[in-house]
Amino acid sequence: MSDPSRSWREIVTRYQTPSVKKAVWQLASTIVPLLATLALMYWSLSVSYWLTLALALPAAGLTIRTFIIMHDCGHGSFLPSRTWNDIIGWVTGILTTTPYSHWRREHAIHHATSGHLEQRGTGDITTLTVREYLSASWWKRTYYRIYRNPLVLLGLGPTILFFKHRWPRRAIAGKREILNVHGTNLALAALLTTLSLLIGWREVLMIWLPVVLLSGAAGVWLFYVQHQFEDAYWRGGPEWDYATAAVAGSSYFRLPKVLQWFTGNIGFHHVHHLSPKIPNYQLERCHRENPGFQKVTTLTLRQSVRTMGLKLWDEDTGRMVGFRHLRRLRRARKTA
Repeated sequence: MSDPSRSWREIVTRYQTPSVKKAVWQLASTIVPLLATLALMYWSLSVSYWLTLALALPAAGLTIRTFIIMHDCGHGSFLPSRTWNDIIGWVTGILTTTPYSHWRREHAIHHATSGHLEQRGTGDITTLTVREYLSASWWKRTYYRIYRNPLVLLGLGPTILFFKHRWPRRAIAGKREILNVHGTNLALAALLTTLSLLIGWREVLMIWLPVVLLSGAAGVWLFYVQHQFEDAYWRGGPEWDYATAAVAGSSYFRLPKVLQWFTGNIGFHHVHHLSPKIPNYQLERCHRENPGFQKVTTLTLRQSVRTMGLKLWDEDTGRMVGFRHLRRLRRARKTA
């Protein structure tokens, strides 16, 4: 009997070989413009802080692109060398305020359990089912409503993530990950202290904070859109399947080319989840050359906004629904 997974495994294998040339160019075309934009932001402080905030937009975009490089290093897909993946991952982790090794461990769990109802809670956005929500206490329902509010997810979310990354999650972290968190914190403290002594702590905060908050909000948004859509895949027990969860549980976020560049092709999330070993600079080609990968949920920028109204996974319909769905359920029960 043939292995049903063989065909897709053979397909993705063709795109898994990292390119030193492409990786070096991507690194140079990201880090150099990022540092240059930050320098321009410092210069703009003497002109107008509105100009500084305007420059924070491309700086935030370049920070996201830097994070994608770290992300690929964590999967061992950015460069052929594991050593260089780890070195670049650690450095880009500092630039994006993320402890590389600890994040890599948590993110690997996310990939291994994405869409699995019984293994939620690591590296994902908390999602309750309709039955879980209805059976929850008043306090838990209130907390969940606050947590899933867009203003909280995108406004407070980046700040919460920043402080969350400052402490290791000991349930999943080994000695190496714990040391990485503390090492990243020390490196960040040293970097910010040095910059404060050179240009002033107020100037550092006026430059650094808007970039961190904007890139953090965009990062949360990207992750949300790529896993929280109406027909997202959620299953439990033996019904859960890795390949199906990867393709059906991850959207293709079709972005304008400039945003696709800033986000490092992560919009091809279905391909990435199917094979995390594919470098980000190969994702679009894999998607384009294989029609089977194009038959997935596709979201545009306009369509992605509507996903913010989805809050719960309905076991009966197998779809993500909003809180209004609960009112319809209650009315249906009263008339039954």
